[in-house]
Amino acid sequence: MARAKSSQPRAAIVGGLRTPFMRAGTDFAQLDVLDLARAVTVELMQRFALDPAEVDHVIYGNVTRPVHYSNVARELVLAAGLPRATPAYTVTLACASACQAITDATNLIERGYADVVIAGGVEMLSNVPISLSPPLTRALLGASQAKSVGGKLASLRGLSLGDLPPVAPSIAETSTGLSMGQSAELMAKKNGIKREDQDGWALASHHKAAAAWDDGRLAEEVTPVYVANNGGRAVTRDNHVRRDTSLEKLSALKPVFDRNYGTVTAGNSSPLTDGAASVLLMSEDKAKSLGIEPKALVKSYAYTAVDPADELLIGPAYAIPKALDRAGLALTDIDVVEMHEAFAAQVLSTLQKLESKAFAQDELGRSEPVGRLDPDRMNLRGGSIALGHPFGATGARCVTTLTNEMARQAAQYGLVSVCAAGGVGAAIVLERV
Repeated sequence: MARAKSSQPRAAIVGGLRTPFMRAGTDFAQLDVLDLARAVTVELMQRFALDPAEVDHVIYGNVTRPVHYSNVARELVLAAGLPRATPAYTVTLACASACQAITDATNLIERGYADVVIAGGVEMLSNVPISLSPPLTRALLGASQAKSVGGKLASLRGLSLGDLPPVAPSIAETSTGLSMGQSAELMAKKNGIKREDQDGWALASHHKAAAAWDDGRLAEEVTPVYVANNGGRAVTRDNHVRRDTSLEKLSALKPVFDRNYGTVTAGNSSPLTDGAASVLLMSEDKAKSLGIEPKALVKSYAYTAVDPADELLIGPAYAIPKALDRAGLALTDIDVVEMHEAFAAQVLSTLQKLESKAFAQDELGRSEPVGRLDPDRMNLRGGSIALGHPFGATGARCVTTLTNEMARQAAQYGLVSVCAAGGVGAAIVLERV
């Protein structure tokens, strides 16, 4: 088990795995978050022949948490056959939840508090928790506590028809009332991001993903999930990738969030998705003692936040330079990039900011731009627009893909960035061992 050490360990990404990412309401609709998290985590341990007793901690991201799970990560420990003494906790940082899980794991390892950590995330947007309105909740609680029929009926008096419908979770910002899509529209307008450029980015995402499935690159990081409905079968591939899409098809789609003047469509946005992803982290010394070759080291990371009322999803433009500074690197040192594609408008806005001298001077206090990211080095196996975006799992998917692509290319440095609700931005720099 883990113990304090005199020299600081380094946190290594040993490997990662994810389920297929399925559009919400399709193949995984009859499953539960725990089903997906358990399936991918058990398979990950089996592929590395890892004794469950070696796992010191489990950290898992989840956003739209089912009401019957107060701590999904702890339930995962119990369901996946890990020792019951294994501590675990769940993190919620919107779309960057799995990034937070992975960097929390890094902290545990680098402090010498853990040698082996499983970090990741899961989301089931097919089965989001539905709540009751506050007046109906109070009335039902009062009725349940009343001791007579008359008392129960009295508790229900005063309810209106408007109090009765269930309340579904919203993707809108509490502070602004704007949805992510509406915020993406504002970013597109503010930064002059053209519709054709957004559609072009989306097209490339689908074509890269299709090519990565064809040549086996995505298959190496996806485990089948077995479902009992329809007679029982294995779900083996993502179901949102559109290999036959075209600029003509994408340009024919109507704007969703600003129907008159908008540019953000279902085609250049990430879809609501079900899926899970787990990453196995170890101290470098522990991996070597187990005969496992680490894929990459966590060199640095950074989290930032901006005013949600301005450019909600621009956080990575602030997080990326901070993470690079902490790593002692420049953007030109980065060989491969995984940037979460919440919306094509968000990605293109971020790239624009990184190249902007005015942004560097006014917002970052730098004399020169952060630099240019070559799209040919980004999201080489497709991004969230094509693959899907299970909120809690996306960060782990990005880290898994990046480490695999770095190994394939013998790349020295890689970068993950994820934007998140609340104006949060996350960035992680990896270094190949």
